[in-house]
Amino acid sequence: MKINLSGHHVDVKDSIKEHLNEKFSKIATHFPTLISLDVTISKDHGEYQVELRTNYEGSRISASGSNDVMYPAIAIAKKKLEAALKHRKGQLKADKHEKPVSTTPEIAHEIVQEMKLV
Repeated sequence: MKINLSGHHVDVKDSIKEHLNEKFSKIATHFPTLISLDVTISKDHGEYQVELRTNYEGSRISASGSNDVMYPAIAIAKKKLEAALKHRKGQLKADKHEKPVSTTPEIAHEIVQEMKLV
């Protein structure tokens, strides 16, 4: 998985890149169809905000986290992204299984029509 990192009012250093690669390696193994992850780290009013965006199986998924310290903000955003990816994966699995079609209302309607109610 390719991680595209950008910073807004933050110097992006190699240590941050290594930390992100380490953090998101587990997500890459659990969701092998993920191609890229866009990470934006910004600092506004003394608070770090981390935004994560990716495409997974045809839908755009994003998560964000904020904290006074950068690394906990990354961890919060990662946790939210993981939850969103698991939710989407569950939706895709549920769509594969067809739900049984109930014919009971049609049969009940036919029985009522055959009855001679006065």
